[in-house]
Amino acid sequence: MNPVVKNILAVVAGVVVGSIVNMGIIMISGSIIPPPEGGDITTMEGLKETMHLFEPKNFIFPFLAHALGTLVGAFVATKIAATRKMLMALIIGLFFLIGGTVNIAMLGGPMWFTALDIIVAYMPMAYLGWMLAKK
Repeated sequence: MNPVVKNILAVVAGVVVGSIVNMGIIMISGSIIPPPEGGDITTMEGLKETMHLFEPKNFIFPFLAHALGTLVGAFVATKIAATRKMLMALIIGLFFLIGGTVNIAMLGGPMWFTALDIIVAYMPMAYLGWMLAKK
């Protein structure tokens, strides 16, 4: 297979698998750490209105979803890529970083979570995914 095509498929597979991991963690999060009482988190508008009720524990699973989705996506992309494996992993990190930044811009949230999420959950996890996959 052409290396360019294989690299494109690696990135697509990394984004798809990483997104599945991300959404899976988000879907189970409410059953492990219940959302705050009196808020509607089923829509973006409701989530935005409820954000001020969130406690630090309510941010654990969103952080894990972002970090583990990126980690697994980068791992998959690295394993599939034909060449430039680190670049493919970092493209996954960049994709999820952009998505996370847009999400934070739309929803808001505490500054500590915004900083932690943007600094730790994306590019470092993409690098770690590459490191784990190359072994």
